[in-house]
Amino acid sequence: MMNIPFSPPFVDDDVINEVVNSLSYGWITSGPKVKSLEDEICKLTKASRTVCVNSWTSGAILVFKWFGIKVGDEVILPAYTYSATALAVLHCGAIPIMVDVTGDFNIDAELIENAITTKTKVIMPVDIAGWPCDYDPINSLVNKDSVKNKFVAESEKQSLLSRILVVSDAAHSIGASYNGVAVGKLSDITIFSFHAVKNITTAEGGAICINLPQSFNIEDEFKLMKLYTLNGQNKDAFTKSQAGDWKYDILFAGLKVNLPDLNAAVGLAQIRKYDSYLLTERKRVALRYQDFFKKYKFFQLPPLYDGKRESCYHLYALRINDICESQRDAIIDEITLAGISVNVHFIPMPMLTVFKNLGYDIEEYPVAYDNYSREISLPIYPQLANEQIDYICETVRSSYMKVVIND
Repeated sequence: MMNIPFSPPFVDDDVINEVVNSLSYGWITSGPKVKSLEDEICKLTKASRTVCVNSWTSGAILVFKWFGIKVGDEVILPAYTYSATALAVLHCGAIPIMVDVTGDFNIDAELIENAITTKTKVIMPVDIAGWPCDYDPINSLVNKDSVKNKFVAESEKQSLLSRILVVSDAAHSIGASYNGVAVGKLSDITIFSFHAVKNITTAEGGAICINLPQSFNIEDEFKLMKLYTLNGQNKDAFTKSQAGDWKYDILFAGLKVNLPDLNAAVGLAQIRKYDSYLLTERKRVALRYQDFFKKYKFFQLPPLYDGKRESCYHLYALRINDICESQRDAIIDEITLAGISVNVHFIPMPMLTVFKNLGYDIEEYPVAYDNYSREISLPIYPQLANEQIDYICETVRSSYMKVVIND
């Protein structure tokens, strides 16, 4: 029996050396490595500017506050995502307006327009498993005259934009593409996660990519968001440490959500080999899974490439046809007994206590529930050997046979 973890971090000599270099340099909070990581993200995504933060959630809260989101405002998002997507909205006093998803896991663009009201300030599509949303209809929708006429600007940034802001929850999708354009440049604002299980990690962390229209000065907005990460302070700690440069001012009530250099060092080493190695190896694993599972009609393969979109292979979200939630759980139990750690992405938010207590009902999101009830996320990371992948495949197949055929 093999012992296969679900998603161990990728740590090689380059990662270790980059971290040691940060320690040796004597600067471990935000400084030159954060700047280098921001530059590398712009290089990878072609985003105009990038601001690193200490988590995806921090980045989302920062963006909402920057845009002037307040109590009673509404943010449209999918019911099928990790809770942080909606919790960031709640932390700003706003209301998450959940809509159902499609069979590819992502938000149903056709349902968004009916959810728009005069209180709608943001639409936040989520790229589940590394698969980009269908951005063309979403970006077209917010520029539609009838939708723009509903928009009520109540802050300086909202007046500059004069429409609903599109913020991509791209926690899963760095390295994915849509119509040949990298995720990070597909919407007004894109927010990545660098949590420990992500394709690129900083242990904990995230990044905000800025691609606002010409009514904004991108450089000014970048500088403002950087101030937001450090309590609204006009000088960061690195600048203050220089001889004679200790005086500072607090310009507004910002947040404290900056990414330290020590964390950035991990991501910096990884992103430099992302296209050439890490992403290629994840694709190898995903395609080997596809070659196996496509032989069986009882498996539903996840979308990876359709000529328009390409995943970044963050998760391998396998679904099993014609089973119920309890059967899926039993299959997971069998797989686990074989030494393989798997997961489920995600429990739809309306099924979680915090959202049920707010009145959300999973009965209103049938596709989200269907996706969840049949989904099993398999291990996918560069360190997986082909022998391990084959063992996982056969274990999943035999577990299905034991639970469903012999049920």
